[in-house]
Amino acid sequence: MTRPLVWWLLCLIPALATAQEEPLRLGFKGELISLSQTQVISREPLPADVQAPLGSLWKLFVYGWLVDTGAREPAYECRGQSKEEVYCCAAGGKIERDQALVKSCGLYFEPARLGISEAGWRDYWQARQAPEWLLNLPSLQPSTRVSVAELLKVLAVMPAQDQARRVLLDVVLSAADGNVVGELGGRLRVKTWSWLGDQDPASRQGGFAGWTADGTPIWAGGRGTSQMVLRHYGGVLASVLPVEWPLDAGRCVEVGLFSRYPIERVLAGDRVVSSGPLLGDYRVEFANGNQLDIHSDGELFLLKGKLVARLDREEYVARVLQREAKPEPIEAAKALAVAIRTYLLQNATRHGDCLSIDDSSNRQRVAPRPATAESRHIAAWTSDLVLAGSTVTYHSDQPGPDKLSWQHAIEQANAGQRYDAILLHAYPRASLSRWDNPVASCEALPAAQDWLLKQRRGWRAQLESEVGYNDVSTFAVCRLAFGRPYVDRERQRIYVRGVLSLQDRLDLTHEYLHLAFEAHPNGQDETYIEGLARHLLLE
Repeated sequence: MTRPLVWWLLCLIPALATAQEEPLRLGFKGELISLSQTQVISREPLPADVQAPLGSLWKLFVYGWLVDTGAREPAYECRGQSKEEVYCCAAGGKIERDQALVKSCGLYFEPARLGISEAGWRDYWQARQAPEWLLNLPSLQPSTRVSVAELLKVLAVMPAQDQARRVLLDVVLSAADGNVVGELGGRLRVKTWSWLGDQDPASRQGGFAGWTADGTPIWAGGRGTSQMVLRHYGGVLASVLPVEWPLDAGRCVEVGLFSRYPIERVLAGDRVVSSGPLLGDYRVEFANGNQLDIHSDGELFLLKGKLVARLDREEYVARVLQREAKPEPIEAAKALAVAIRTYLLQNATRHGDCLSIDDSSNRQRVAPRPATAESRHIAAWTSDLVLAGSTVTYHSDQPGPDKLSWQHAIEQANAGQRYDAILLHAYPRASLSRWDNPVASCEALPAAQDWLLKQRRGWRAQLESEVGYNDVSTFAVCRLAFGRPYVDRERQRIYVRGVLSLQDRLDLTHEYLHLAFEAHPNGQDETYIEGLARHLLLE
């Protein structure tokens, strides 16, 4: 009888731990949603008395004030005089407004540094009917407890939120080593917050607040730091957050449709259209005798015998996806959507307030009708995401250096690969970034990569005789900004200083071997790896 009882108790312990686990609370669209790390626990109308510490969110309101009032404050210079500078910059460096918001540099947003007066602050927010905790500048502190419902109301009408939303995508891009953007795409634009635990000051609580891409205010709070919240709850948040068309669907894109095929005439029924905006169904007759039915909701224009489309950027992405491939499998389509948007950024020219690009097989082909709901869903999910760090091209079935093969992407998606892994395989030197600030986390070292590839050919016979060696097909060599050389196994990247000195070459060889022996215990044996590196290079 003892053994069944012990077994029952052992089964009960995980259930009790789960029951005692404090859920993540999400304030969104008038609801308070409780989440475990795997599922929704409950939903209820958001009570007016739910409160939480303001934490770092005070910086978001100062940022909004600076943008909206047209302030021209100086950058913050780090002089090594405050331990808080760890959130800002290295000694001798400086930080600007947008990066200060993303990195949560409190020293940047100190009202005294910015010359914000209490009276001026109160007048500004009073005119916007803000709650009392926001009117009183001295109470704008991390420890101040605020109503979550009030906070969401303020976010809904906060000045400069368009710019804040664009900038705050960087928070998601950098969270959990890039895993959060892999789970959530471009849907979440938030400022993180952390503070002391309510019951135990030795513990932490944290979360985020801001907006989804369509401008809906959102707040989250739970046990642990904000980064822990994003890391542990990214998967369940992905299942809860809807995919909505972004509030700012991007700068206008002007497309010269059918640029390689001269148009004979455009017909509306039996009537020949001369020029001007198009609305409804039309038939295009080409000089080569072909015909095509098109549809316009007012975005197509016939100008001097040529068809021009003026589209929102995300609509452009959706139409190219629809024309070049299709919106499934979903992870392959997400990867291609990011490649399409990046190609536009890298290849379009400026034409007034618009980007200009031809519709052709030499550029990107664009569907001459509104995108389907499925294609728009993919564009919206990845909104504002681009790649930085390498030139981006793609092809239906031919892979190559910095070239995505759609057929290969389909195979990877069907094998369970996520879109960010598919992109990493096609563009190993590139990093996911945002449209208006494409910054690569890998500054490529082509000379070091070429040296390693050349040496590897000479080492092949010896390495293949070593137990556990696996010839790495795709990797990137990146510049090390500071610290010791290392390898990012998840992204297949080697970070070193260069290849000029013998020590540089030893470091590069050493870190490559860590990557090549990743699936074997030898890959964790520093003595073995260093000995093999020296043998290959010196003997």
